Amino acid sequence: MSESVSRFPVVDLEDLPEDLRERVGEIARKSGFVPNIFRALGHRPAELRAFLDYHDALMDRADGLSKAERELVVVATSGANHCTYCVVAHGAILRVRAKDPQLADRVASNPWQVELDERGRAIVDLALALAQDSALFGEADIDAAREAGLTDDEIWDVGAITALFAMSNRLAHLTALRPNAEFYLLGRLPRES
Repeated sequence: MSESVSRFPVVDLEDLPEDLRERVGEIARKSGFVPNIFRALGHRPAELRAFLDYHDALMDRADGLSKAERELVVVATSGANHCTYCVVAHGAILRVRAKDPQLADRVASNPWQVELDERGRAIVDLALALAQDSALFGEADIDAAREAGLTDDEIWDVGAITALFAMSNRLAHLTALRPNAEFYLLGRLPRES
C-alpha cells in the first residue's frame, strides 16, 4: 500500500523555482534523495526559502554548538513534541554527526532520562525546558546552562533551534508529513574503511 507524503500538495524537485531547485538539488546530491519536507514546503516557495534561510543560519554556523549538538536539540525536542518526521530525519543526521548508531533513538524515546555527558545533558535540559512549558522558562534554566559551561551564544543556539523546530514539528503534524524511507537506515551501520 502506497502512503502519501503529505495531506497537502507536494512538488518534485524539477517543479521548484530555479533558485530552490538549485538549493534543494544540492541537498539531494549529498544525501541521494530529496527530503520530503522540501517537497511539502515547495508548493509555497516563499515559505520554503524562509525556512531554508533560517535553518541554514542556525544549523550551519561554524561557531557555538557543534553540528552534532545542534542535531541533539532537534531530536530531543522533536521527540518531546512527538514529531515522527523530525525524529526520523534528524535522528539520521544525529547518528551520522555523532558517529553513534544508538544515540538518536535513546534521545528521541526519552530525552529526560537519556544518559549524556554534563554538556549534552545541559543542552537537552535547556531545550526541553523551553519546548515543554515555555511560560515557565526563566533565569533558573539559563543559570543551570551557564553553570554547566554553556556560553550565552550557545544558549541562544539552543533556544533558537528549539523555536525553529517547534514550528517545523507543528508543520509536520499539520501536513501528516512522512519521513523518506532512506532516513531510517542512515548512520545505523558502521561505515566500512
